[in-house]
Amino acid sequence: MNLAHLTINTSKKLELADSERIEHLLKPRWIGYGHSQKILGKLEDLLVFPKQSRMPNLLIVGETNNGKTVLVNRFRDKHPPLDNPNGDAIILPVLYIQAPPGPDERGIYNAILNRLFEPYGKSEATDSKRDRVVSVLRQLDLGMIIIDEIQHLLAGPYTKQRTCLNALKYLGNELCVPLVGIGTAEAIRAVQADPQLANRFNPEILPKWKLDQEYLRLLASFEKVIPLKQPSNLINRELAELILNMSGGTIGEISTLLNMASIFAIKNKIEKITKQTLEESGYIGPHLRKQAAARV
Repeated sequence: MNLAHLTINTSKKLELADSERIEHLLKPRWIGYGHSQKILGKLEDLLVFPKQSRMPNLLIVGETNNGKTVLVNRFRDKHPPLDNPNGDAIILPVLYIQAPPGPDERGIYNAILNRLFEPYGKSEATDSKRDRVVSVLRQLDLGMIIIDEIQHLLAGPYTKQRTCLNALKYLGNELCVPLVGIGTAEAIRAVQADPQLANRFNPEILPKWKLDQEYLRLLASFEKVIPLKQPSNLINRELAELILNMSGGTIGEISTLLNMASIFAIKNKIEKITKQTLEESGYIGPHLRKQAAARV
């Protein structure tokens, strides 16, 4: 059997039972591509940027399910917390939090304290929490703060939005660490509400995929890590267009569609992704989901 369409590690998965291959398919995986590698490089540069009062920041923007969080998790995995035998606390290269559901300064500090397993009282004053957050993070030799879903800071009154943005700006200035925001297009508006933050946050856009060479390379990368016995030739124009149209062009939807088509192919002994497996996999794309929701 010619397995040139698979990586060596993926070809070994063909020895597994069908149920185990399906289980492997559903595990998280990293598919690197040009723009993601560029952003990872910028994150690496920020992590080693010399500490100063005005640190550069980064804003990673893209549609829902277009790989923002997966990309950042890849970066976090490369920079886990480190033991510090010569110090009192661990070294924390990257602190990752999710923004609270609304513009809530206390919610930001709570998210940080929860991530650090630091207890706090519900009645603790905001100023006290802020001071404790700064004190704890200084002990940890922090390298960077990542705030996911930063567009949530827009979901409320303007005055509260400004308070939250000022809190983030304060943490960045006080700790001399870069801030990385992750969010949808609304995240740009959230940051631009503060001129000082807008000047420091450089946006990196993760656009939807389109039918070009970069997209075909992405499909080829997927095919290499999907454990099917026969080559699918995903870069075939008919298949590539069908995948793009069904998925809506976000990498998360592309991955879900290919997974479901692969599972259908395994269960039905087809062993490759075809027009049939794509259309009969049971996948419902974002456009059809919106239509269904509108009819309810």
